[in-house]
Amino acid sequence: MKMNTFDYAIVVASDSRSLEQRKDLCIDVVKNALGEEFSCRYEKIISDDKQGITDELLYLCDEEIPLIITSGGTGFSPRDNTPEATMAVIERPTPGLSEALRLISLEKTPFGMLSRGVSGIRSKSLIINLPGSPKAVKESLEGIKGPLIHGLEILLGLVGEHKSN
Repeated sequence: MKMNTFDYAIVVASDSRSLEQRKDLCIDVVKNALGEEFSCRYEKIISDDKQGITDELLYLCDEEIPLIITSGGTGFSPRDNTPEATMAVIERPTPGLSEALRLISLEKTPFGMLSRGVSGIRSKSLIINLPGSPKAVKESLEGIKGPLIHGLEILLGLVGEHKSN
């Protein structure tokens, strides 16, 4: 049976990376962690500006990209605006994904509880907030990849029934 390939976008929200004060490592980590079942259609590094993040997410949803991964802007800093921008865009939250990502992080470090990342659906796009740390991005995606594929299959109408264990 042929496996589906899902298009996705990566948006890194970081003032220092958007100004090229720091090199971004998360885009390559996302690409490696998602592997052959996914095809990167778009990547962009933007500032932590809430309206800018919101506009970027709306644009990607309008482009009907099935999976939108954000990296960065999920902490306690006053400029960490990714969760608020995401909540302004989504129509249906996916709390199970957000909780699973925090659990994966908590298994590695107690600081995982400080993540404010959210996830949710707008039309046929799933948006998932990941931290800005390459290590956390890798661990997060490796931990959710199987259920993520199945969730996208359901969202896009490629399967009509739930898989059994």
